[in-house]
Amino acid sequence: MRFQLKNVTRRFGNNIAVDSVNVDIPHGQMVGVIGRSGAGKSTLLRMINRLADPTSGSIHFGDSEVSGLRGKALRNWQRDCAMIFQQFNLVPRLDVLTNVMLGRLNHRSTTLSLLGIFTYEERLMAIAALERLGIEQTAMQPAGTLSGGQQQRVAIARALMQGPKMILADEPIASLDPLNAKIVMDALRDINEREGITVITNLHTLDTARHYCERIIGMAAGKVVFDGSPDELTAAAVQEIYGADKHGAGIDESMTSTSINVANLPTGETASPPASAKSMALARH
Repeated sequence: MRFQLKNVTRRFGNNIAVDSVNVDIPHGQMVGVIGRSGAGKSTLLRMINRLADPTSGSIHFGDSEVSGLRGKALRNWQRDCAMIFQQFNLVPRLDVLTNVMLGRLNHRSTTLSLLGIFTYEERLMAIAALERLGIEQTAMQPAGTLSGGQQQRVAIARALMQGPKMILADEPIASLDPLNAKIVMDALRDINEREGITVITNLHTLDTARHYCERIIGMAAGKVVFDGSPDELTAAAVQEIYGADKHGAGIDESMTSTSINVANLPTGETASPPASAKSMALARH
């Protein structure tokens, strides 16, 4: 199903954060959104997930007008359109396994959710998601004891538990070191390629956007000023997105680099192994 933004605008008082954006994304694309801080990237993703409403325009997914959803239909959309945040949004005192299982809340009855009762099958699903991301050994640790990179992988596992049709990632690697940034981006690309799930991610590094995304959208002052393939992101396009410095010089792309040669690093384990005996035991815990 196609995803479309039609003349979407978001105002905050007299400030226009997103200005008449039109975007058409076919199912299964991996899209990177780039631009300066304040360009409107995060506001755009929050409107897609309906954490913020458009001031005008409309948002569509297939035959559904997302911007018009209310009540249960809106909750179902927020289940189908999983959001991953820069600051992880985990519950630090809860163990990792429970944090991942919280991704099932919109699939369950209110009573079971309030009581915190999860089924054996849901526990197995959560452990399989952690195994896929290579952090199953952390299942019983409080989430707050994990490193930033591990916590972001827990957040991705939680998103997978939602059974999403689309994943939005708002600066998912902004607070991570280069190696953990690679692990997280590898995981998002693997989900995109293996499940065919549309992934839209805000990024602050041009090399990451070029390496991982088949399509790049550049925003400046709330408007889309570039929409094309990584090969089309020329120096002139980059200057239009980021502008010039106070001396009139264009941006030095090394300023946005992750300082890691992603092409020469060993690829992380991405296969999802069958549940092990240890996993089965954890599921019964």
